[in-house]
Amino acid sequence: MKIAKYVLVAACSAVVLIGCGGKEEKKKEGFSYDKKTEVVKAVETNPNDVVITGNDAMQFNKKEIRVKAGQKVKITLKHIGKMDKNVMGHNFVLLKQGVNVATFGNSAAVAKATDYIPADSQDVIAHTGIVGAGETVTVEFDAPAVGTYDFLCSFPGHYAMMKGKFIVE
Repeated sequence: MKIAKYVLVAACSAVVLIGCGGKEEKKKEGFSYDKKTEVVKAVETNPNDVVITGNDAMQFNKKEIRVKAGQKVKITLKHIGKMDKNVMGHNFVLLKQGVNVATFGNSAAVAKATDYIPADSQDVIAHTGIVGAGETVTVEFDAPAVGTYDFLCSFPGHYAMMKGKFIVE
């Protein structure tokens, strides 16, 4: 009986190993597996068209954005997490030079009615609305003067982790 079990296990293992290996993957004619790369290259040709993502771990995928001065800037924010915008909402806020991120973030935290942008704020160059899981939002604006600016998510408490530098060259 023991020998039969060993033979049965060995036979099953051999079938699994033979079935999983040795086959060459066939590619369809006329189909390119590299098209995704081409799309990324097309987007990268215009440095002022920027896609940034936010996730459920309160992180942007970029800590630095570089754009060219004197041109239109298009920022697209994609929420790649699974949480609703009432729980883990994100936005993109570009601040004027010299604005303190923490001070702005604290005042924005109580401005729910205006998507966490203080209604009387003169500190913002551009911003998006709040997005939640799977949502995307875009904002277009003229690039500010050459220099370094701060960007952040102004959803309550997010500015501590979701921030970066916006560099105009």
